Amino acid sequence: MRRPSKRYRALKDRIKSEAPLPLSDALRLLKSFNTTKFNQTVEVSTHLGIDPKQTDQNVRGSVSLPHGIGKTVRVAVFAQGENAEKARAAGADIVGADDLAQQVKGGTMDFDVALATPDMMGVVGPLGRVLGPRGLMPSPRSGTVTTDIASAVREFKAGKVEFRNDKGANVAVPVGKLSFSEDELTDNINAFRNYLRSLRPSAAKGTYITSITLSATMSPGIPVSA
Repeated sequence: MRRPSKRYRALKDRIKSEAPLPLSDALRLLKSFNTTKFNQTVEVSTHLGIDPKQTDQNVRGSVSLPHGIGKTVRVAVFAQGENAEKARAAGADIVGADDLAQQVKGGTMDFDVALATPDMMGVVGPLGRVLGPRGLMPSPRSGTVTTDIASAVREFKAGKVEFRNDKGANVAVPVGKLSFSEDELTDNINAFRNYLRSLRPSAAKGTYITSITLSATMSPGIPVSA
């Protein structure tokens, strides 16, 4: 196991307690960790009180963050005909049908989000083995399979993020950059937290959001009050 760097250990020592901090205090501490030359991505990780083995307890969705995530999002769209034209006009980076499916099968996936119109699922469905493990498989539940393809393209280009829990019942999403103001990060984090709460499965028992951790690309995690 790789030993943490001296810088990382020094930052971790500045987290005085394992007790969760109010979001404002956690953000202030995280921004003080900004000692690198590049603009680090800020991420929120949550642990949920769900059983991922039960399909009716899995959590998946997408949420528009008020201030985006501070990066250029490359959007691929599986569409044809008029829908393909609408996707291109809305700013999609890659648009195709069978040709795009062949590119994906060949291992070319130069995009961050994949969208599809419902009529293309016969083409997209067989790609699940390739797109699924990378979190790129279009799904109606996450808003990435839609009849309003133009709106979906614009939303994801503007900073809408897709997420789903992993096998350990964790959900992690980027919520901006360390260069964002505390107010901008607060808005984005609250938008995510509020939407995540709205997705609580009816079958889930007990505490739903059991922990929240805030971190940046090169920083230790800071526990945040749920």
